[in-house]
Amino acid sequence: MSAVNRHSTGSDTLADILERVLDKGVVVAGDISVSVAGMELLTIRIRLLISSVDKAREIGLTWWEADPYFSGRGAELEAQNATLSKQIEELSAELAALRDQSGPMVPTQDAPVRSGKTSSRAAEPPAEDGSA
Repeated sequence: MSAVNRHSTGSDTLADILERVLDKGVVVAGDISVSVAGMELLTIRIRLLISSVDKAREIGLTWWEADPYFSGRGAELEAQNATLSKQIEELSAELAALRDQSGPMVPTQDAPVRSGKTSSRAAEPPAEDGSA
């Protein structure tokens, strides 16, 4: 019977490699460009960082903590968005109804609209007898 000698330097297991990658981190970067007759049609830029959560926090990458879809607030935000969209539709309908009731609001030369206020009387010329 022959004994099988295993050396740790030459045969790392997948678990060892994965542990090392997650501990140290790996960055993969690359650009893919599709061109036809010298005209660039498509460019894809790839930036990939593979690391453990602890290593990412250590280097200052914590974007997932503030992202509502990763932090569990996605459903809440979708419900809030639906409510606000409904309110916008209702307010738009009310505004359209009010505009239909009041008719066109066209400022005249005698009574211009300023800062949301309208003048109910036109500018009158001064009286001929000198009284104001």
